[in-house]
Amino acid sequence: MKSFYLTDAGQVRSHNEDSVTILKNPSNEYLLMVADGMGGHRAGEVASSLAVTHFGKRFTSISSIGSMSDAVNWMKDNINEVNKNILGYAIKNPDSKGLGTTLVLALYTKDFLIFGNIGDSSGFVLKNQKLHKITHDHTLVNLLVQAGDLTEEEAKFHPKKNVLMKALGASEKAELDIFEVETDIEGIFLCSDGLTNMLTNEQIEKVLNDDELEIEEKIIKLIRKSNARGGTDNISIAYLLVEEGY
Repeated sequence: MKSFYLTDAGQVRSHNEDSVTILKNPSNEYLLMVADGMGGHRAGEVASSLAVTHFGKRFTSISSIGSMSDAVNWMKDNINEVNKNILGYAIKNPDSKGLGTTLVLALYTKDFLIFGNIGDSSGFVLKNQKLHKITHDHTLVNLLVQAGDLTEEEAKFHPKKNVLMKALGASEKAELDIFEVETDIEGIFLCSDGLTNMLTNEQIEKVLNDDELEIEEKIIKLIRKSNARGGTDNISIAYLLVEEGY
């Protein structure tokens, strides 16, 4: 397996509120995470860090995630704990009111692959050199697209395209969308909307399929291309290349 993750503040934001990591436990199971924080007084980076750190500690403290059913329950239990932690932080720190974070994560084992997400950070798989989006954005415009009130093309340029309908820390209950995915893939790719707002899926695919670049070079190139197109937000990527016969 080859993996690499990277985060960048972009060209406009004064600091980075994203958190990202890739972890492996003793059973060679992988957890990939990207969280895009929000809130004033640097509260966004607190929220994203709380989410990624919590899941990371829980994951590395166990020898195996178990069955897929165990993994789904593990995700649901921990997402509720994280949400409580973020809400608790806001109560103790009134100047951070409104803090929250998106979260997209992928759990990959020899037997299964599952994605979970809340918010608008994205989870993809690479299969037959094509990028396939697995997660659904919890945004106002995505709801309007699903209802038939907007086309996907109109949604790309809608003034409220970044208005979130769900996020960690936004309400007392956090509901994580969970997706089971076939393991016959070439890669797992997670990113914050700082990338997808700047580059199309086809532009991302082209870089990921460049055989002349190492995995680290691909991620660095994607971030550079996003910054060259404006870099209007923090940019985070986690990428795992899947080996045959894993």
